Amino acid sequence: MTVSMYKVSVPIFVQFLTALSACLDKAEAHATAKQLDQNYLLGMRLYPDMFSLQRQVQQATNHAIRACSALSGAEILTFPGNEASFADLKARVAKTIDYVKGFKPAQIDGTEDKDITIKMGANERKFTGQGLLLNHVLPNFYFHCTTAYDLLRHAGIDLGKRDFMGTPF
Repeated sequence: MTVSMYKVSVPIFVQFLTALSACLDKAEAHATAKQLDQNYLLGMRLYPDMFSLQRQVQQATNHAIRACSALSGAEILTFPGNEASFADLKARVAKTIDYVKGFKPAQIDGTEDKDITIKMGANERKFTGQGLLLNHVLPNFYFHCTTAYDLLRHAGIDLGKRDFMGTPF
């Protein structure tokens, strides 16, 4: 049985980015209610050598964008990376959701064996479309979404699994 590359990418990105945005809403409300500086939460890390909450959100969006643009051959959506508030991060997430929702199944399905080269800093890495999506992008996307969620939970924001998943179950 063939799995649709579209179905294992776009709807997943939309689901988890929508959930991430809702978690950011709760974090912003928590910061307001507790009179916390947003910068404290945005700069939180689980360990000094890890990315901050702000960067976790940025990376989650980057991976969703990278997958859709690389698989489809479309122009990549870029951001300046200067988000400094929950509102800024939520705007970035919303723009990413709109971007990935703009792809149609015909643009992504059938790209399993497509040769894709991704620049990673000064290096390049070669993938097939399926390898890029299943072995690189999705694990990284889930990692950054999960780490952002974990940072917010660690900060005392009232979140649960349903918030992370973005769907009632």
